Amino acid sequence: MELATKHGVVLEKTERPFEELGVLNPAIYQDGNTVHMFYRAAKKGNFSTVGYCRFEGPTTLVERNSEPLFSPEYIYEIHGVEDPRISKIDDLYYLTYVTYDGINACGALAVSKDLKSFKKKGIITPRFILNEFTNLIRKHLQNPSVAKILAFNVERNYPLTETIKDNLYVWDKNVVLFPKKIKGKFVALHRLFPSIQIFSFEDKKELTEDFWKLYMKDLPDHIVMEPQFDHETSHIGPGAPPIETPDGWLLIYHAAERREKGLVYHACAALLDLDNPKVVLSRLKVPLITPSEYYERHGYVNYVIFPTGTALFDERLYIYYGAADDKIAVASVNLNDLLNELKKNPYESTID
Repeated sequence: MELATKHGVVLEKTERPFEELGVLNPAIYQDGNTVHMFYRAAKKGNFSTVGYCRFEGPTTLVERNSEPLFSPEYIYEIHGVEDPRISKIDDLYYLTYVTYDGINACGALAVSKDLKSFKKKGIITPRFILNEFTNLIRKHLQNPSVAKILAFNVERNYPLTETIKDNLYVWDKNVVLFPKKIKGKFVALHRLFPSIQIFSFEDKKELTEDFWKLYMKDLPDHIVMEPQFDHETSHIGPGAPPIETPDGWLLIYHAAERREKGLVYHACAALLDLDNPKVVLSRLKVPLITPSEYYERHGYVNYVIFPTGTALFDERLYIYYGAADDKIAVASVNLNDLLNELKKNPYESTID
């Protein structure tokens, strides 16, 4: 099955200091024929900001800022603001991104009325050190899904000194907001390694430590998808904001496959129920896009396709992705063909 057509690299690094190491993993907002791109820009030392550029049509670059649009301001993001995604809900643009302080990676939120200036709203994912997290999920440790999450974080803690361990949170990345409220609530996907989970809220103020304690105590109930196929032997994570279709929410996500020389990242597709997106309706059993081109196989990190945004032109869905962690490329697929292929693959859950 070869659904996707690759269109090559659409944005590369420059000699500007803020993006001389690489450009990757862009948030995409489409307004008619215009594609707004908010991309992760990496400078030497792998410190990240968010740059901005604009396309007319899916691939014609017409504007590119010479300075970052969005930069680290707080101690929890001192090493970078990374991997943005964007959704418009009602009259506001919501930008989710990863904060990185050199040790911890968390999910954060910023909002904008005009796509030009963003107001940071802070971290929205849980922040528990390993001991706290273990206690919260203790009753579920016989559940294989939860055991995998714990095992990854134990492994990550093992070589560290006690001082760092006391300040090391369980990583929670790839927060992606649905582009509309569902039953009056914001709904988001996120990733506690190695699976995809879901949470909902009416107001950001609800996302307190107590909220997340209750959430963790019922963690198996919040898992949407787990790694299942041969190309998902390491982990999966949310990619682009879900797309509403008559058949369900189309989710483009990433999957990492363990190979002898390291991980290989693919773009994949699934369909979630419109009213209850925790329910997976179907899921492709093979990758939608896999790293086969030179620019996807060679870069800052080899063999990476990391999808983070989409745009729809006529009946073609354009999927924008970080290629080998230092450039941005795009591939397209006929939306109806993709939905039809998904409907041939009804999902059989492996989650207990």
